[in-house]
Amino acid sequence: MTPEPWPAGTGLEVFDEIDSTQSEARRRALVGEIGPTWIVARRQTAGHGRRGRSWHSPVGNLMTTVLLRPEVEIANAPQISFVAALAVADLFERLAPGHCTLKWPNDPLLDGRKAAGVLPDSAGRSDGRLDWLLVGFGVNLATSPDDAPYPTASVAQITGAAPDPDIALTILANAWQRRFDAWQTNGFAAIRTAWLARAHGLQKDVRVQLPNETFTARFEGLDETGALIARLPSGETRLVSAGDVFPVAA
Repeated sequence: MTPEPWPAGTGLEVFDEIDSTQSEARRRALVGEIGPTWIVARRQTAGHGRRGRSWHSPVGNLMTTVLLRPEVEIANAPQISFVAALAVADLFERLAPGHCTLKWPNDPLLDGRKAAGVLPDSAGRSDGRLDWLLVGFGVNLATSPDDAPYPTASVAQITGAAPDPDIALTILANAWQRRFDAWQTNGFAAIRTAWLARAHGLQKDVRVQLPNETFTARFEGLDETGALIARLPSGETRLVSAGDVFPVAA
């Protein structure tokens, strides 16, 4: 694998052990660090994912968060999940070509099993723009958890070999920079098209789980904001902006 240079003008902090890269990045954001800075942990003692769920964080996997202060409108912040998921897909295309799909909104899969997680976090300013942005990435390079409530995979399980986390980090950092710059320059339309090209379960039935409701519908695509277009058995269309989506067994 041809090594890539580290992105110019981007900081890097590596910890042998830390509570979580997301927590460390948030601490830095709150005291004014500008970034962009990637924070990496060889091991996390309190890794977490969406909605406070714990995240499997053993040595050999990639646990990292990027901190930056972009000029992004708060209203467009949800689109960052799709940008980040595509960056992971670009990484997987280098490490395990042909195996990656994306589950709405930001779960990268390998052979249909969750192999990475993306966790955006941000704070806004009074002018309607972001003050700071964090994007956390957890990538199963060497191992994946046995006790997750969903099927999981690692790159090592797919290819037979665990990639070097440092090489994977550099590939990811460059992929993120390319995708994020393209989004800021050209808007969401191209990101949406690229994401749909890898969409897992597109035009198939899915179970949509919301905080107070669960229903089954056909996953028909994304609208211009990234909301999932769900067509109910009645023919009615619903837009889902937040929630969990799971495939329905045939």
